[in-house]
Amino acid sequence: MKFEKFSKKQLKVLSWWCEGSPYKDMNSIICDGAVRSGKTVCMSISYVLWAFYRFNNASFAICSKTIRSVKRNVVTPLLAVMRELGFEARERYSENYVDIYNKNRKNRFYLFGGKDESSAALIQGMTLSGIFLDEAALMPRSFVEQALARCSVEGSKFWFNCNPEYPQHWFRQEWILKRSQKKALYIHFKMEDNPSLTKEILERYKSLYSGPFYQRFVEGKWIAAAGAVYPFMSSDSAFCDVPTEEGERFVISCDYGTVNPSSFGLWGLVGNVWYRIDEYYYDSRAKGFQRTDEEHYKGLCELAKDRKIEKVIVDPSAASFIQTIRRHGRFNVVAADNRVVDGIRSVSTALRNGDIKICRNCADAVREFGLYRWDDSGIKDCPKKENDHAMDDIRYFVTSVVVNDDDGIFALAI
Repeated sequence: MKFEKFSKKQLKVLSWWCEGSPYKDMNSIICDGAVRSGKTVCMSISYVLWAFYRFNNASFAICSKTIRSVKRNVVTPLLAVMRELGFEARERYSENYVDIYNKNRKNRFYLFGGKDESSAALIQGMTLSGIFLDEAALMPRSFVEQALARCSVEGSKFWFNCNPEYPQHWFRQEWILKRSQKKALYIHFKMEDNPSLTKEILERYKSLYSGPFYQRFVEGKWIAAAGAVYPFMSSDSAFCDVPTEEGERFVISCDYGTVNPSSFGLWGLVGNVWYRIDEYYYDSRAKGFQRTDEEHYKGLCELAKDRKIEKVIVDPSAASFIQTIRRHGRFNVVAADNRVVDGIRSVSTALRNGDIKICRNCADAVREFGLYRWDDSGIKDCPKKENDHAMDDIRYFVTSVVVNDDDGIFALAI
């Protein structure tokens, strides 16, 4: 990895703890703002350099939403840079730590994923000299606060990095807005603060997002989600005809309901694009009677026809329907990832990139795209629980097949 220059904000991150800096007595640093703005790379380098300037044979932590994301988005690029700077590193990924060496000094960096409330137990009992929390706004408050409590060594500091979320988010309320009383240096990044991005690349990233995600990830604003969830899917040109070529692979995604509608989408891979080529949609309220699991299974078979279905992805709460599919033995059934907002981000990006396309004959999916709205309360990010059944099955497909890992679109959040 080669750096030709750093921006003024990146240089500030790299040097804030140095002797002579007006910020050296701050307890922590917070960097937020746009994706691809160069926050993570300069923060991680600065974090390790500070650790070696201040400590020897000490323990530190690097945390992200998942272990996979901390290794991929932080540690792998970090170690490439540190080795060029003359440091040595020994990865112990099976034990989730990395030892870094420089001359006669060594420090250990433990790796943690803070994806849910139970994650706080992973870091209990440790004694740390510093902590770097990447994607801090995506971690539960309990994990972050438990992690900070581990930094009991004299001279320890906190390092926070995140992209914006909704305005009432606890991290904004407790840390960004109270940064003065917490003695935290706050630096807000825009994409233009990353000198490695060309004008063409900047425009490409800007084209990936719309609505609140554009305002957050491109403009770097803590903004409430409002209006249509997928505003760019409001015209007929957003949809396509069923491709004439036969699909190479087939998958079905299912949002199951008894009182609420059931929506199944049939996906076919043509070239490098997944097309939603057909659907099964049953609304018991509109029809006047409910269908049994066996009747929905019959609908699933009619949708599949004689195609070889790679897997059927089902709403994880639909336990009885999952058992029905398994009992018949025809399809490989898997439970879907049901993280809503992360899934919406992934769907939005997949649609904008052209990784998935929705065919016009999927009439109920087309209808729901025009009606699917954010809850405008502003308290948290969530869509309204209406006109969301095809939207859910599409989300299940994207998170299980297109993204196909455990931390979604934030592969981009550097």
